Amino acid sequence: MKFSIMLEGQQGLTWPRWQKIAALVDELGFAGLFRSDHFTDPAPPSRDSLELVVSLAYLASHTKQIHFGPCVAPVSFRDPIMFARQAAAIDDLSGGRMILGLGAGWQEREHTMFGYPLGDVATRMARYEEALEVVSLLLRGSEPASFTGRFYNLKEAELLPRAQRPGGTQIMIGGNGPKRTLPLAARYANIWNGVFLTPEEFRERTNALDDLLRAAGRAPESLQRTLMTVIHYGQDRAALDQKLAWRHIRPEFAGKSLDQTIAQIREGRKQIVGTPDDVIPQLREYADAGVEEFFLQWLDLDDLDGLRSIAQHILPQFI
Repeated sequence: MKFSIMLEGQQGLTWPRWQKIAALVDELGFAGLFRSDHFTDPAPPSRDSLELVVSLAYLASHTKQIHFGPCVAPVSFRDPIMFARQAAAIDDLSGGRMILGLGAGWQEREHTMFGYPLGDVATRMARYEEALEVVSLLLRGSEPASFTGRFYNLKEAELLPRAQRPGGTQIMIGGNGPKRTLPLAARYANIWNGVFLTPEEFRERTNALDDLLRAAGRAPESLQRTLMTVIHYGQDRAALDQKLAWRHIRPEFAGKSLDQTIAQIREGRKQIVGTPDDVIPQLREYADAGVEEFFLQWLDLDDLDGLRSIAQHILPQFI
């Protein structure tokens, strides 16, 4: 099982932080570096937010080992045609390390702030499915593409030069929905990224994907299975207690001990929490459930020592 780091790009991510984290993640042996694509959080206050495409272009030329991409970019404000062009160029610039993560969009606040129409769930999913079809035609087709849809139209369109990576830039679809998201992943994705699932839930989704892939004429092994969740990590109990200090101002954790808090975070929020001795067994459960790569959501952008500790104590256990 491989491990990537995932950051919330709208929660104070700046160039100095991005540069430090990128260099460290590349150096320490993590598989990848991913980030969200938002203007702001769902509720105030707003914090610094580093633009996605520019930040990924930086990774292409300033890192050597890691793969990277959005987890995930909303087609509700990212034009998928232009974004496909940008992704293909960044993929070539990086030597085939860009992963194009696409989502439907969900956050009302940022769409209202900047005037992008979000639409109801049915509209979002219809637009998302069209966007995936258009991106797939542009990145994977060998001939000019034509498409007439409700949201997007192509007429003998092609992106040149074609991507150097065989099969084109990889597409990642994130989400857990069995009715819409999983069938889309089986049809379009190279990578499926589950979100905040227990090992049992992950196994159920991946078994369902196997059936959907076979129905679509694809081998189950053609789709990589990954999972994103938050990790609350401390090298020892004292460091973990400090890391979870925010619990003292959260009503749902009032009066609870550190152990009770850990249990509630793990069971209620479906997140990874603990010291190395706690975290390794949790991760092994997910490996047994079929997780091939973890996207560890790292919320403290200045905790570089924590990343070093994970690289030292966790990564070697899964080589």
